[in-house]
Amino acid sequence: MAFFDFLTESIAIDLGTANTLIIHNDKVVVDSPSIVAIDKRTDKIIAVGKEASLMQGKTHENIKTVRPLKDGVIADFNASEQMISLLINSIPSLKKRFFTPALKMVICIPSGITEVEMRAVRESAERVNGKEVYLIHEPMAAAIGIGVDIMQPKGNMIVDIGGGTTEIAVIALSGIVCDKSVKVAGDVFTGDIIYYMRTQHNLFIGERTAEKIKITIGSASEELESPPDDMSVQGRDLLTGKPKEAMISYREIAKALDKSIIRIEDSVMETLSQTPPELAADIYNTGIYLAGGGSMLRGLDKRLSKKTDLPVFIAEDPLRAVVRGTGITLKNIERYKSVLVK
Repeated sequence: MAFFDFLTESIAIDLGTANTLIIHNDKVVVDSPSIVAIDKRTDKIIAVGKEASLMQGKTHENIKTVRPLKDGVIADFNASEQMISLLINSIPSLKKRFFTPALKMVICIPSGITEVEMRAVRESAERVNGKEVYLIHEPMAAAIGIGVDIMQPKGNMIVDIGGGTTEIAVIALSGIVCDKSVKVAGDVFTGDIIYYMRTQHNLFIGERTAEKIKITIGSASEELESPPDDMSVQGRDLLTGKPKEAMISYREIAKALDKSIIRIEDSVMETLSQTPPELAADIYNTGIYLAGGGSMLRGLDKRLSKKTDLPVFIAEDPLRAVVRGTGITLKNIERYKSVLVK
C-alpha cells in the first residue's frame, strides 16, 4: 500500500464564491479569486484567478469573465471544473510530478446546499482525478479552523460570512443542531455600494471599484472608534457620461450596507430563537464566533454584539478559517469521519 500512497496526494479545498483556497502538505498553496476569463470564439480559458480578476470589467467582445460559483454553489459547471483543474495543476509540488497523482480531497460546501448541487461539486472533483472525495459543511470547517472542540457536548455558534452566502450554525457533539444559510454576504455588500453610488452620487462604478471601497472604508456602523480616511472614487457620471470623481466617507458606506446587515442580524436572531435551551445557555457563556471575509467589515462584531447581547469574537485570519478547518479535517480524517458528508 505504501507505494500506492505515493501515487495519491491529499488536498483540502475551500471552493468559495469569491476566493478559492487549497491546502497541500499543511500549507495554503493556492489563494486565488474564483474567476476565469474565457475566449468566446474558442471557449478556451485564457486566464484564471488573479490574472482574470484584473480583466474584470475591462474586456472586449471576444473575452468574457465568469465567476463559476454563485451563492457558494456551482453555477457554471464547465468553467468551475476547468478552474479547479487549473488551480490544482498550479500547486508547485504537483507540477514537478511526471504523472498526475490521484487525489484525496476534502471540499467544503454551504450548509443550505441541495442534493443536486452537492452532486455537482462531487462530480467536478472526480473529473479532476479525485479518487476519494469528502465533503464538509462550511460552518463545521470554520469551527474546526477557529479551534473550537466540536466533539464536546457544548454549544458553539458560528457565523461564516463569505462571498455568496452567510452561514449561521449552532454546533454540538460533532453535528449541526440548527443552521441557516442566507444569500446575503460580500457580493450583496458590493452590489449595495454600486447602487448607493448610482443613486446618491450619479456615479456609475464597476464591481472591482465597489470591492475596493468595501475593503478600504467599508463599515457596518456609523460610529467607529478609529474611522478610516475618506476615499476618492472614480467612475462615469450618469448625467454627462464623462469620467468623474467623488469623495466618499465610511458613514455613507455604513448607510449603503445597513439593510443587508439587518438581514444578517435577523438571521442570527432567528437561529438563536431555534436553539435548544441547554445549548443557548452554552452560547451565552461562549459567545458567537465570526469567520469569513465579510466578518472583517469594520464595526460588524460590535453591531452583532449589541443586537444579541452576547460577546462576539472574530477568528484570527478569518479569510482562511474555513480552509484551515478543512485542512485539519483532511489530516485527521478518521477522527472527523462523523462530520463529513457522505
